[in-house]
Amino acid sequence: MTLELERFLPYRLNRLADVISRDFAKIYRDRYGLTRPEWRLLAALGQYERMTATAVGQHSAMHKTKVSRAVSALEKRLWLKRSPSAEDRRVEHLTLTKAGQAAYRELVPFAKSFEENLLANMSPADRDAVLRGLAALERAGG
Repeated sequence: MTLELERFLPYRLNRLADVISRDFAKIYRDRYGLTRPEWRLLAALGQYERMTATAVGQHSAMHKTKVSRAVSALEKRLWLKRSPSAEDRRVEHLTLTKAGQAAYRELVPFAKSFEENLLANMSPADRDAVLRGLAALERAGG
């Protein structure tokens, strides 16, 4: 029995996600010099306002070392601040500073435009099928 890798769904999804992520990365990398983990951290904190590093890792499927490096990088840019938890001093809450919030607000329209352009290349029926299919895969996978 042989596996045709090019037809294997996990392989195809991974390749497609990588191509799309690399195309989108040009936007945040060229504008702000952000890495993928830094962008994901910025986006998570922009959306949820306050999270722990553990929560960011779980939400964005990033290993804790990548989250830690991204936290350090955004903190160095003065885009992020840490505050100790009142309940557990080992836990820090992460929030964006005003500069971090401004960068997030500037990048959101580019992200939305990127997504709109990606979906605009499909017929409405294909777009609906892809979005329904992704939702079904997400429910089935985890």
